[in-house]
Amino acid sequence: MSVTSFSSPRRQSNSEALALSQRAAQYLRNSSSWNTVIPIPFVSNADSAESWATYERLLISCLRTGDDKAAHQCLEKLIGRFGATNERVMGLRGLYQEAVAEDQAALEKILVEYDDVLAEDPANAPISKRRITLLRGLSRTADAIDALVELLEASPTDIEAWTELSDLYLSKGLYSQAEFCLEEVLLAAPNAWNIHARLGEILYISTSSNSNDGSIGKILGESVRRFCRSIELCDGYLRGYYGLKIASDRLLALLSKSPNFSSDSVTSTDQRDLMIPSVQTLNRLNEKATSRLAEISRGTSHSIYEESEINAAKELLDKSTLSTAR
Repeated sequence: MSVTSFSSPRRQSNSEALALSQRAAQYLRNSSSWNTVIPIPFVSNADSAESWATYERLLISCLRTGDDKAAHQCLEKLIGRFGATNERVMGLRGLYQEAVAEDQAALEKILVEYDDVLAEDPANAPISKRRITLLRGLSRTADAIDALVELLEASPTDIEAWTELSDLYLSKGLYSQAEFCLEEVLLAAPNAWNIHARLGEILYISTSSNSNDGSIGKILGESVRRFCRSIELCDGYLRGYYGLKIASDRLLALLSKSPNFSSDSVTSTDQRDLMIPSVQTLNRLNEKATSRLAEISRGTSHSIYEESEINAAKELLDKSTLSTAR
């Protein structure tokens, strides 16, 4: 199962994880000599919060790249410093055990261990989150959802938990619930451009199960607005431009197919519903998205994007060019 989870300190790209894990051996060798090489007045630097955060990042990166030996060394360092009963260390130990588990039976055994820990300490958040991640890895999605709902009842401002719950609801096709969870995230982090884009994606995906043009138009209009907000907050956000491109393409096609259908023809008693953007506005937004995707695709700053993102952008632009030519 995946070793990344919503309890990880931060989301690392594959390239970041590989680069960090390749430095693990050298970092561990250097750290082993701190006590003998570094003068006493500077020992505190070796024991800084940043150095231990580095061990945590190394642990996760090594697990992702299959270097279980180095990961275990990092874990031992953390246990030696903070103790085996430290909640965060317990969560990292669980992460390590899951990553090296050889079969489902071993994972089920780890799940029982999590249950035992939580029976004694229900407030142990790292273990609660590891248990939820493991339930998901075992394809027990319903149990994972129930556990997340219980976690959020105790900690309603946990952004990562709301995001994970949204993802689980989406995997079950429960779009409105998934949207609600991300709205909760935005209450706590209104400028999170990635969450605005993710909400736009969920809105876009939800139209696949809808056959009413009026309803689809409103949903796509809101999707476009979410993508616009994401790139307003982060001008170089490729995913936001990609979403804006596909959502505006779809909405323009809908308006073209139904000449009598327009924002003026859509009525709603919900004051939160906004008017569908005009064709003129959509065309401008589509052109902007196309232009920025082209700039990003042929630019020299590819290192800040995943290769898969660049390839997806190029493929979308190629399809758009072919469609225009026809």
